[in-house]
Amino acid sequence: MGHLDHAAFGLLTPALSYVMAVIGAALGLRCTVRALGTTGRSRRNWLITAASAIGTGIWTMHFVAMLGFAVRGTDIRYNVPLTILSLLVAMLVVGAGVFWVGFGRDRGRALLIGGLATGLGVASMHYMGMAALRLHGSVHYDPPLVTLSVVIAVVAATAALWAALNIKAPVAVAVASLVMGAAVSSMHYTGMLAVGVEVTPAGGPLPGASAMQFIFPLAVGLGSYLFVTSAFVALSPTVSERAAYTSAGLPADPEAAAAEAHGPATTSPTTTPA
Repeated sequence: MGHLDHAAFGLLTPALSYVMAVIGAALGLRCTVRALGTTGRSRRNWLITAASAIGTGIWTMHFVAMLGFAVRGTDIRYNVPLTILSLLVAMLVVGAGVFWVGFGRDRGRALLIGGLATGLGVASMHYMGMAALRLHGSVHYDPPLVTLSVVIAVVAATAALWAALNIKAPVAVAVASLVMGAAVSSMHYTGMLAVGVEVTPAGGPLPGASAMQFIFPLAVGLGSYLFVTSAFVALSPTVSERAAYTSAGLPADPEAAAAEAHGPATTSPTTTPA
């Protein structure tokens, strides 16, 4: 049995992975709240952004945490296509859950189905990411802990969607995001506690890419996407703000208002003497 270290870099990777989970949850919740206040194409676009944010945040959380995962007696590599597939699965399945909530007529039923779909998407991403693991030996799992991790994922996803449906205040959404981040991290580390590794001494090279060659650059890129998208969502006016602008006779886009105030040209009219 190989010795497993889940925090090879100390508290750095657990703390950073939790931050990524919180950012993804916060962005996804805010986008879902925005979506529920709109209709048609605007709702669809907000829900797509919410699904990508939640899926990206969870995936980034998982693999940032995996940067600190080590097994004594063997190197670790990752199958690149399967790792990328795990990201796509997270976005698609989470997207299905979010869209069910966004367009479902029966809110209670939509919440249950959406929470189940989103939670299973989180769990699928996690275990597909683990299936991409390559090492000298074999990996096995403790079924009760695997089941518990899936239950945590479904409960956490359902609670997050409930928050999106019922919590509108930014402070309350922030608190819900912290709780969601803790739940996602708990799901990850519960799933990792279920892992056991039988190391087989071997001298040959492992297939795949190392975490620093592949996972780290991709995680940095996706993390940057979350930060940039968060800034965009924070700066874009809400439905109530747009309504306030309209009732006050102002354009909904402050930048457009500034451009209109300054005018497109810099020349000033001239007069000719009589």
